[in-house]
Amino acid sequence: MIEIRNLYKRYHNHHGSHWVLEDINLTIPTGVSVGLLGRNGAGKSTLLRLIGGMDTPDRGEIVRACRVSWPIGLAGGFQGSMTGRQNVKFVARIHGAEGDIERIVDEVEAFAEIGEAFDEPVKTYSSGMRSRLVFGLSLAFDFDVYLSDEATAVGDRAFKQKARDAFKARVGKASLIMVSHGEGVLREFCEAGIVLDRGHARWFDDIDAAIAAYHRSTDGRKVTKPVVPKTLSEAKQILQHANREFEKAKLEFESASDDPRRDEPEDTLRWRLEDARQRMHDARRHVQAFHSNKTQKIPEKTSRP
Repeated sequence: MIEIRNLYKRYHNHHGSHWVLEDINLTIPTGVSVGLLGRNGAGKSTLLRLIGGMDTPDRGEIVRACRVSWPIGLAGGFQGSMTGRQNVKFVARIHGAEGDIERIVDEVEAFAEIGEAFDEPVKTYSSGMRSRLVFGLSLAFDFDVYLSDEATAVGDRAFKQKARDAFKARVGKASLIMVSHGEGVLREFCEAGIVLDRGHARWFDDIDAAIAAYHRSTDGRKVTKPVVPKTLSEAKQILQHANREFEKAKLEFESASDDPRRDEPEDTLRWRLEDARQRMHDARRHVQAFHSNKTQKIPEKTSRP
């Protein structure tokens, strides 16, 4: 269980300072995976860092009655002049895994898939390579709660699927607190949700209710839960609709790139694009599943004696 008590957090800069998080009081139950939602700047990554102990609150406290990972997806914390291999060994020693270093190194090297760069200084890595390294390193340890900040959005399509499969393997053994612009990802992994808005937090026992509340507070859009088709014909209709919605969302997102006011709608447009993309992929899988089942049911032809 994780308890957040009267938590306040702000950052000082030349624009002054304001509370990023203000009087947050939450209890995250043991074994419950949670999605963190909120527009850009709402404090999602800040709250993850606070829960993971990478940052400290200005007021209040966080009580952890479990082992919590660092935020997967936030690729900071490495020593830039050391290689990936050296960084992994260093972290393993810090966590008291002296006798298990070789296994951890092998697992991280295999999972990160960065090739010879594993033995190059981390300061030469791209942001994607650093994220792959920290993802693999996080999963090499057994935590009760894993923190994820857009971790499943790292890398190419194959690596994204690999990341999602890795999370699936953890569900049941551990829980997740996850930030993602993909609503399909949140529905897939999370049961409950937390919506951050103007420094305050609201808890929802159901992730769909949290997603709906997020959209009501940002774009006023009503979000419906994806429908599982019962027939091939229905699956094809859903796919056609999903394709149109994705093209529409993609056009809106790309059109906003030349708008100087894009900073305001960017978060909403990205959420809409990722949700449309996920619904399109899900619809394709349903159609493929119906075709596969139909093929399997066709009896083999036998020759007459």
